[in-house]
Amino acid sequence: MRADRGGLYAATITPMTESGALDHASLERHLALVLADPGQAGLLLNGHAGEGIHLSRTEQAEVVRVARGVAGQRRILAAVSAENTAFAVADAQAALAAGADAIMVFAPFSWALGADPRAILAHHRGIAEGTGAPVYLFQGSVGAGRTAYAPDTLRRLLEIDSVAGIKEGSWEVKSYETTRRIARELRPDVAVMASGDEHLFPCFLIGSDGSAVSLSALVPELISALDAHVTAGRIPEALEVHTALFDLARVVYGAPGHLAAARLKACLAELGRIDSPACRAPTPRLHSDELDGLMAALRPCLDLIG
Repeated sequence: MRADRGGLYAATITPMTESGALDHASLERHLALVLADPGQAGLLLNGHAGEGIHLSRTEQAEVVRVARGVAGQRRILAAVSAENTAFAVADAQAALAAGADAIMVFAPFSWALGADPRAILAHHRGIAEGTGAPVYLFQGSVGAGRTAYAPDTLRRLLEIDSVAGIKEGSWEVKSYETTRRIARELRPDVAVMASGDEHLFPCFLIGSDGSAVSLSALVPELISALDAHVTAGRIPEALEVHTALFDLARVVYGAPGHLAAARLKACLAELGRIDSPACRAPTPRLHSDELDGLMAALRPCLDLIG
């Protein structure tokens, strides 16, 4: 049985015009196409793929407002990434007022250089207390410094009553299982959602309460299919989907990792799902050979969708 607040969430992108403004029409179209997959429980907005760190508070709230109009009764998780707790609280409050159901706390990027566990706990407690909303943790990649919380830190974070779920993005199966076991021991009500795009298959096999991945912004049907196949015990079919997703993920999230949003946008623009692949400076436009490599990795996934 899955924890109640789990499910499959698409970590969506934020379309922009060539001048860098929010592209409302492309955003609505993008979200509608993602949610056309009935397997998606909802959306994760303004995360890394959504370029939340490049958006003002007003723009983050506007993305949520647009999404609320598209999502209907499906849930919206709004990411906050501010380095300062007071700013993060204000960002979260604005997102909730615009229609978000819960807040996902992304670790400030400075924590990759090192963070005192007291600061990590205080930041999350401050956001929880400042909003009164359900809070989702983001367990970062094992290669990203203190954005991957040590077991003792994770245990302290799970003492926060309003924690409802964890986006488990360790990108390592051993660390994923460690997080899952800690949560099951201390807070079985907390949804642990596998979120390392390359490693969804083994994590789903171990057991997951869903996912929150940006590949769902591009091929949501395959994330749903992988989940359904594993749940039903159709392992050969699941492995076929995993193979295609793994090859795509390696290209989308390969070094340098900060280009992942640009790569997703390039694919979506090439498919005609958004009007422009534009990102805000200093993120560069991809070269044609980079786009060719992306599309070559994407084609097997599109073939599986049919």
